[in-house]
Amino acid sequence: MIGATGPDPGRNSVPHSIDAAFAALPLRALADAALARARALGADHADFRLERIRSASWRLRDAKPSGGSDTTDLGYAVRVVHGGSWGFASGVDLTMDGAAKVASQAVAMAKLSAQVIKAAGSDERVELADEPVHADKTWISAYDVNPFEVPDAEKAALLADWSSRLLAADGVAHVDASLLAVHENKFYADTAGTVTTQQRVRIHPQLTAVAVDATTGGFDSMRTIAPPAGRGWEYLTGTGWDWNAELEQIPGLLAEKMRAPSVEAGRYDLVVDPSNLWLTIHESIGHATELDRALGYEAAYAGTSFATFDQLGTLKYGSSIMNVTGDRTAEHGLATVGYDDEGVAAQSWDLVKDGTLTGYQTDRRIAKLTGLGRSNGCAYADSPGHVPVQRMANVSLRPDPGGLSTEDLIGGVERGIYVVGDRSWSIDMQRYNFQFTQQRAYRIENGRLAGQLRDVAYQATTTDFWGSMEKLGGPQTYVLGGAFNCGKAQPGQVAAVSHGCPSALFRDVNILNTTQEAGR
Repeated sequence: MIGATGPDPGRNSVPHSIDAAFAALPLRALADAALARARALGADHADFRLERIRSASWRLRDAKPSGGSDTTDLGYAVRVVHGGSWGFASGVDLTMDGAAKVASQAVAMAKLSAQVIKAAGSDERVELADEPVHADKTWISAYDVNPFEVPDAEKAALLADWSSRLLAADGVAHVDASLLAVHENKFYADTAGTVTTQQRVRIHPQLTAVAVDATTGGFDSMRTIAPPAGRGWEYLTGTGWDWNAELEQIPGLLAEKMRAPSVEAGRYDLVVDPSNLWLTIHESIGHATELDRALGYEAAYAGTSFATFDQLGTLKYGSSIMNVTGDRTAEHGLATVGYDDEGVAAQSWDLVKDGTLTGYQTDRRIAKLTGLGRSNGCAYADSPGHVPVQRMANVSLRPDPGGLSTEDLIGGVERGIYVVGDRSWSIDMQRYNFQFTQQRAYRIENGRLAGQLRDVAYQATTTDFWGSMEKLGGPQTYVLGGAFNCGKAQPGQVAAVSHGCPSALFRDVNILNTTQEAGR
């Protein structure tokens, strides 16, 4: 409803090969040199990862170019387990001697780490969960047209055309347009015999229209709700999203929002569109079920988790209709891979089943440490100069197979609010107390939308909110949302991740008036 689209009818991607320039690099020879040196120095485990990541952005202000970037990060890393401690080093010298030297540095770092750990009085040793060997595997993400093969002039022209269409509408004073694109190549090899080569493409187009009231000086904005996706240039030209329909709607929706009354704070039934609910999933489920957070290993960047390991299998996360999966295989997912940065094959698994916490996101060390068996493949580094850390999979709320349409969910509400699109959010360090706003909110009266509201935020604790979920939309309402900029770790790393969900109905949710809250 109102800008959303249904699920993709199916993959129709053009077959691709690994980029020829990347494949021509001495990948195997560099890996062999590094791994041989690590073995010779007594490493129990060693892995080699060579990456080339090209990232670009194009930005327009009022249909005119306002900035851009195009960068390539090329390098490699060696990670070892030596004497029960981690060691890591990275380099850019693409010679056999250079790779061997980096491996020596990684072993030296492991030895130093062992001394520090011993001095601190700890006897904890790094051990990795077993993983089958994946020899000579190649994986390429699902896309048709590599955006870097499209002329920059064509990209700018399309963004300018979209911007001009919005600027031509009554009430639109300014338009910001942007396009982000990433082409990622990765080669991995380890001492167990796994060798993988991968290629991923992802893209994020976005437009924001701004309205200004010349009389009062008041202003507001409305952004496209089209999510970023693991797709290529075809995403902007008709596959996966109806851009013409959304751009046509925005001026009228923004004008209505400018006239809308402020919400009266109180308790309301809430229908949440997938374009908003994906972010609530990300913050209150995705981060909370990262097992390194739940164990306290990740505490410095955005906290730990209320969903502690002792509650596995018992914590009532939400109502009985709540089923959430972690998934590294979802087509067009931003966190979808063939193999993670520890050589673990991509998988899909349950995080919440029938409302109960049943799983976590893990890497090989955490899986072994907690006795969970095999890792579910959540190790990732955002550059060749960073060590892999446990990162989020595509965490998604499953639809009701026979569920209602969004319109029918709204039809079951006498007094409520329907929210569309993400905007701002706040959540505590344990991923428990939160509030979220949106691009637009609508009053629901007797099962019908009755105009937009302003200043709406919904507030709850994680378990109360998901416990109040009464109905889920069907597969026809399911949309894969997401973000390019999920942050974690110190030094900080950024990863892209998707979250799919249907529309959903929540009963008796606390609604805040953000203007009143700001004035307190």
